[in-house]
Amino acid sequence: MENTNDTGLLEVLPEAISQHILSSVSNARDIAVCSCVCKKWKESMCQVRRLYFARNVGDEREHQSDHIVTRMVLATNALEELVIYCPFFTGSLLAWLLHSKNSLTVLELRVDDTGEKRSANSSMCKLDCISSSLQLQILRLWGVSLTQAPPGWRCFKNLHTLEIVGARIRDNALSAVLLACRFLKELTLLSCDGVDSFSVDLMYLEKCRLDFSGLGDSSIYFVAPMLEELEIQGAACLVIKGKHSLRQLAIGNISGKVNKVDVGKLPELKSLSLRGVHWRWNAIQSILECATEVKEIVMRVEFCGDGEKLEPFPEIDFVKFFSTHGRLESFDSQGAMFAALSQRNSLKMLSSTFEIPCLREAYITVRSPFNSDQKLSVLESIVRCSPLLCKLVIRISQMKNCEAAADEFFLKINVLKCTYSFIDIE
Repeated sequence: MENTNDTGLLEVLPEAISQHILSSVSNARDIAVCSCVCKKWKESMCQVRRLYFARNVGDEREHQSDHIVTRMVLATNALEELVIYCPFFTGSLLAWLLHSKNSLTVLELRVDDTGEKRSANSSMCKLDCISSSLQLQILRLWGVSLTQAPPGWRCFKNLHTLEIVGARIRDNALSAVLLACRFLKELTLLSCDGVDSFSVDLMYLEKCRLDFSGLGDSSIYFVAPMLEELEIQGAACLVIKGKHSLRQLAIGNISGKVNKVDVGKLPELKSLSLRGVHWRWNAIQSILECATEVKEIVMRVEFCGDGEKLEPFPEIDFVKFFSTHGRLESFDSQGAMFAALSQRNSLKMLSSTFEIPCLREAYITVRSPFNSDQKLSVLESIVRCSPLLCKLVIRISQMKNCEAAADEFFLKINVLKCTYSFIDIE
């Protein structure tokens, strides 16, 4: 391409190519550099669709970063995505959102108002500004103090994804937020504190991930007929009312005790994960009885018991368990579950014709070498009864060292490993 007079190569690039190059840039620093390349590119800054402002914009000085964001946002004509991690003022945020209210579909803000020196009113004012962006489809908030309902939030008809991370939340405020975001398909609350009891009543919700910090005593109630994936951490009570379409369910609680899980029938559930230190046995049993079509089970609960005392799992019949879950393809068992399957009467119903027809991989954690003969019999039964089994991992790295007993058990499972090539010992 011929270069004439003062016109550089970039000046004579076709408009479509220039737009394509600039559309792939979102970082504010990179865009600022592009605007210095040539006059044509500087004039094309109004066509930028995405802007990302990192934490260190303006060297974290609020006035300087706020001024930089304001200048760049107001220079755009149809901004679609805005991500701000640097400090900013409420008044400036309102100006940015009003300027791009007809085009902005993705907004991510790092508010950082959960510290002791921050005012809850600051979060409320910033959240209230978002009410002007009615075209939003995705909203992500970091470090917000959600102790009151944002007064300006009415109904975000286009919002399908809401993520809140590291927030201080109160139940009534969260309920008001969900009411304004009633068309959500994806909801994520991570490292959120202050939640006691609330309901998620969302007719279109498909994916939900909840992670509550604190004592692990929250109570969550769902009405979500289209719910397919649910992951929840830190709840003592989980109730799903009415019909749903759950395919993946993961429940964990490392801080407190899981007292109640009522999810109804689970005819479409394919993956089930239960984790935590202390569960009531009735909560575990009710889920296992409903999840008869499940293909993957991860059982990493350490203890059960109705009271505060930590108790081992009750005896589980080997044949009944695997018969009830006849479609099981992957089984990951922590020490407590495996010990329950290895009790004296666990194999009494086992016959030479019994099969675990679909099991392909199993991960077994052994915490204690006691009752080693029975545990070895269970491992052998899993291998012998699973015609499709191609991977068995036996984890003994956390096994209690009981010297002679541990050494003897290790020798026994090593013989089993030498017999079957698909067995690994960790």
